[in-house]
Amino acid sequence: MIDLHYWPTPNGKKLTIQLEESSIDYSVVYCEIGRGGQFEEEFLRISPNNRMPAIVDHDPEDRGEALAVFESGSCMLYLAEKCKKFGGSSRREKWEVNQWLMWQMANQGPKTGERGHFARLKDREGDQSYALRRFNDELHRLYGVMNNRLYDRRYLAGDNYTIADMACYPWSIGWEAQGIDLDEFKYVRRWINELSERPALQKGMAVGSELTQDYSKLSEKEVKSIVSLLYNQRARPAPQTGGILD
Repeated sequence: MIDLHYWPTPNGKKLTIQLEESSIDYSVVYCEIGRGGQFEEEFLRISPNNRMPAIVDHDPEDRGEALAVFESGSCMLYLAEKCKKFGGSSRREKWEVNQWLMWQMANQGPKTGERGHFARLKDREGDQSYALRRFNDELHRLYGVMNNRLYDRRYLAGDNYTIADMACYPWSIGWEAQGIDLDEFKYVRRWINELSERPALQKGMAVGSELTQDYSKLSEKEVKSIVSLLYNQRARPAPQTGGILD
């Protein structure tokens, strides 16, 4: 059994898609990131970077104690190896998968997230025009990278559907809200349309769809407290005693 520490964001949905596609038994442990669930001590023991998703495998291959894995890309690689599915059927294909998974982790996800961050702040934190132009242009470039990749192949890693596609899909379906005209990227559109027909992917995307964070129902004080918790974080101090230097 896999415990999935989750909230229905694009990063979280990468794993619900993979778990559904792989037919793995899993239990969802909701981590309400809009209320600071990712900073709770119990969660930090699983994911020290205070980010979800993370998984705990209660039946690891070595039959030892439960194994925790954090960072969505690492979780996807772990599950692909555990299930022997969607990670590449040959050494060559494996590295095609890995490099496109890393592309998503290092480029598509962070740049889309930064674009969304500055778009949300534009009306309350002063002039954000440079930041928005920078990340709008970068996101447009990244859609072009995907479009050129999918020009002559069915999936990102080649002929087979893999975790690279599962990782990129949840970040791609928001193209309209991201300010992207998908008519410019017809090969990406074809890929999105094909993947959207997959029943397991649909089921994975739907996990937690009933959950919302309606800040309009909170007091101004509550909203300020949440904003101060979630934005402009600095280093969490390490314990002063009991460590390797003592």
